[in-house]
Amino acid sequence: MAANEWINGYLEAILDSGAAAIEEQHKPAVDLRERGHFNPTKYFVEEVVTGVDETDLHRTWIKVVATRNARERSSRLENMCWRIWHLTRKKKQLEWEQLQRLAKRKWERELVRKDATEDLAEDLSEGEKGDAVSELMNPETPRKIFQRNSSNLEVWSEDKKEKKLYIILISLHGLVRGENMELGRDSDTGGQVKYVVELSRALAKMPGVYRVDLFTRQVLSPEVDWSYGEPTEMLTTASEDADGNDVGESSGAYIIRIPFGPRDKYLHKELLWPYIPEFVDGALAHILNMSKVLSEQIGGGQPVWPYVIHGHYADAGDSTALLSGALNVPMVLTGHSLGRNKLEQLLKQGRQSKEDINSTYKIMRRIEAEELSLDVAELVITSTQQEIEEQWGLYDGFDVKLEKVLRARARRGVNCHGRYMPRMVVIPPGMDFSNVVVQEDAPEIDGELVSVIGGTDGSSPKAIPTIWSEVMRFLTNPHKPMILALSRPDPKKNITTLLKAFGECRPLRELANLTLIMGNRDDIDGMSGPSASVLVTVLKLIDKYDLYGQVAYPKHHKQTDVPDIYRLAAKTKGVFINPALVEPFGLTLIEAAAHGLPMVATKNGGPVDIQRALNNGLLVDPHDQKSIADALLKLVSEKNLWHDCRKNGWKNIHLYSWPEHCRTYLTKVAACRMRHPQWQTDTPGDEVSAEVSSLNDSLKDVQDMSLRLSVDGDKSSLTGSLDPVASSSGEPELQDQVKRVLSKMNKPETNPKETEGVKLENVASKYPILRRRRRLVVLSLDCYDNKGLPDKKMVQIIQDIFKAVRLDTQSAKFTGFAISTALPVSETVEFLKSAKIQVNDFDALICGSGSEVYYPGTYTAEDGKLFADPDYASHIAFHWGYEGLKKTIWKLMNAEGDQNSPCVEEDVKSSNAHCVAYFVKDLSKAKKVDDLRQKLRMRGLRCHPMYCRNSTRIHVVPLLASRAQALRYLFVRWRLNVANMFVIVGETGDTDYEELIAGAHKTLIMKEVVTKGSEALLRTMDLRDDIVPSNSPLISCIKGGATAEEISEALKALSKASL
Repeated sequence: MAANEWINGYLEAILDSGAAAIEEQHKPAVDLRERGHFNPTKYFVEEVVTGVDETDLHRTWIKVVATRNARERSSRLENMCWRIWHLTRKKKQLEWEQLQRLAKRKWERELVRKDATEDLAEDLSEGEKGDAVSELMNPETPRKIFQRNSSNLEVWSEDKKEKKLYIILISLHGLVRGENMELGRDSDTGGQVKYVVELSRALAKMPGVYRVDLFTRQVLSPEVDWSYGEPTEMLTTASEDADGNDVGESSGAYIIRIPFGPRDKYLHKELLWPYIPEFVDGALAHILNMSKVLSEQIGGGQPVWPYVIHGHYADAGDSTALLSGALNVPMVLTGHSLGRNKLEQLLKQGRQSKEDINSTYKIMRRIEAEELSLDVAELVITSTQQEIEEQWGLYDGFDVKLEKVLRARARRGVNCHGRYMPRMVVIPPGMDFSNVVVQEDAPEIDGELVSVIGGTDGSSPKAIPTIWSEVMRFLTNPHKPMILALSRPDPKKNITTLLKAFGECRPLRELANLTLIMGNRDDIDGMSGPSASVLVTVLKLIDKYDLYGQVAYPKHHKQTDVPDIYRLAAKTKGVFINPALVEPFGLTLIEAAAHGLPMVATKNGGPVDIQRALNNGLLVDPHDQKSIADALLKLVSEKNLWHDCRKNGWKNIHLYSWPEHCRTYLTKVAACRMRHPQWQTDTPGDEVSAEVSSLNDSLKDVQDMSLRLSVDGDKSSLTGSLDPVASSSGEPELQDQVKRVLSKMNKPETNPKETEGVKLENVASKYPILRRRRRLVVLSLDCYDNKGLPDKKMVQIIQDIFKAVRLDTQSAKFTGFAISTALPVSETVEFLKSAKIQVNDFDALICGSGSEVYYPGTYTAEDGKLFADPDYASHIAFHWGYEGLKKTIWKLMNAEGDQNSPCVEEDVKSSNAHCVAYFVKDLSKAKKVDDLRQKLRMRGLRCHPMYCRNSTRIHVVPLLASRAQALRYLFVRWRLNVANMFVIVGETGDTDYEELIAGAHKTLIMKEVVTKGSEALLRTMDLRDDIVPSNSPLISCIKGGATAEEISEALKALSKASL
């Protein structure tokens, strides 16, 4: 170490000055040269050591200080020196990498905007083209956007009470219940739980809202209370409206607990990801049942679909996106906290690599869920404008400038070429002010304070809140105005800068006291490194500035004490301060305003919006001690200003009440493009189907027949023939109605000449036999040769599966078959015919990677040609832009200047209205799915790209179209429960293969059948463990070449499995 003696000298200087330098991690930079001399030792301490942020560094430091043996002490100094040097070097490297990423992202954004400008300007006039460019380059201010957006919206009011809406909220992680919430039990059970429960209750009380369901996870673990295992919990009920009219037995707000994942374990949010599809299928079953119940109560016999589905946090956003696609209803998203922002912060700390961070927090799965949520959401609700610009702005799926241009074009009716950006709105969280007692000023405002220390006449103190006594015992003169700060002892909360500002401003010390409510503690030594460091620094600063008797810092307080703390500060004509370096929202500022406290707050983040709304205080630079002291002194010393701020806070606080929040919420949601399932084809009601299918076993003999409705558009011929009221009440006329239904089923074929020219209308009025199936076996084996054609061994496998199902004579009667494939319908039919397999043996064909659904024997022309389900086509058309995608994908996949050997060529045969298909000519140039999806998202193009057919094709289908989502469509459309489906897959497959494994359906994996798939082209980081459950009872395996008997036994075993 001889060559490094200078470093030892610096470390010795650190030891002499104690650990304070490290503890003050947010000490503002000082240019030591400006003081007349340069002190290298002090520079090292203040600039290098304070820049290191490692949790256990402080503990190591303490050991070094305590070491008395000179040699051992020297050795520890050397080790610690190299640790500091290594960490500092690593942080510099990470900062450089971060700058590189930001520069690359900025360049990509500019490129995307250039492409968008070119594409969007094609169908504009010359003047409009200039407008489009200027809009991209010169966006309006957020305030102007807010004013313009709000001016055209009809505010939600009492006249909406006839609407009777059904709203769904989803919050999956943590422990959710209506009463005695265990907030703070763990990191998953915090403010979000309280927020969603209170939002549910508040929405249920709004005019026009009939029912609110809050979906969460059912937990039956012995380590948590039994109440978290109850399937349903009533939050509110509204049996009568304000006029005394009965509003229905199912109205009100409810917590609905859906079982998914291991039911006997309470899992943290990072471990829930593989089980999300199970939740989606369970939630879908509840929604369909509730739709039927509400149809009888408020729907007049018609299904009542959710008005909106609102996901909270990334996990709920992911499931809400899938539910929104399955039901074709609008989605709303609230992020609460965002993955990309957390990833950036963790990388800056320099302790973990990106891979280590992902292993701990599953951060990449979370980010992908947030990106998918942005793809689907109609509306994204944030607490502040800062969240929109600085946090959501980090995502591929949102660009503030491009969103403004697309919304302007949509408003003018100009084509957006399939580009879409979700709308972001700021709606601050609501608060319950029912327990806040507004006390106007009175002459004896400090009467209660006098009573705390005993009356002047020697009388004993009155009964006052315990926390008041706890605070007062620190203060020499408790009558002085109280400056109140309430936060956990986190370096980011900047408490030490506040204390320095107070200690160095003598006029402020003479006029006021300072109270620091810094969480709860028993022993500082037992606390985490950063918290302990902040508390130690606070104690040292109090001693340094001799603030004894002027600063209160109680060790303990309960949540119920917080209102009393605010009330005490208000009685002394005090001020509330939030000096955080960055404050995402600032809920405590609103709480303080409700209790009559003016505020001083950081100018970084949410307080800017709060101050704009309440106008009850001053904003400061959190790094500027003088600015903080001056603002506090101004409010404490100028009583007129103090009173104005107090009154402004009370006058405007209603903007943050739950009724105001819900009114704004419903107003914004009503502006979304409302949609819900609308079937174009006639379908008999559930009652008809149930009565007919259970009336006589002979109906099973006519499974291949389709109910044919009249061609002249008389929809009442079948759907109106069976009165649901009569059928449910058991009236005698029911038998006659059933006979009329049967007579229509046996009606002779219509003369072909009479139907000429209306073939499609004729077939569209039929419904498939799938409606009467109780089980469905779905073949999803992606078994192709090197040219992407079906492997010959598929023929034998299909025949064995048919035989296996028929071995069980009891279940075979009500079991149907479906094929789920990337092949277009023409090639699927061609393959089946070549194998001498009847197409009509299948009840459904899911073709083109989930872009089309066919029902052989039902939607069929006279020449045998199959017609795609038109309802499914309209169901998946959300955010679909065929031409814009086709052009952009060609440009992205085929680099400029390389036209002689393009990466892809159009596959016309495999393409359809909802599938853009290409041949992959050069795999070495092919972009992975996650890379391609990122580039499309940045351009506002929302879709589902995938490689298929042994990597010989690439298909791009609508965002929420897939083979897995098609199964959920069959559930919604034909009420064939996903839980009764058996999906047979290989060990690998197309890049959408993972989606087919997880869920409430049963999955049978046939090993050694599919030897090569397309999954190598899926993503750069392997996330399969976060998508596919490793030990689900719903997943089973069977060896390749299994006999029909072995397949039959495997299916029987799976049929008994349950979550």
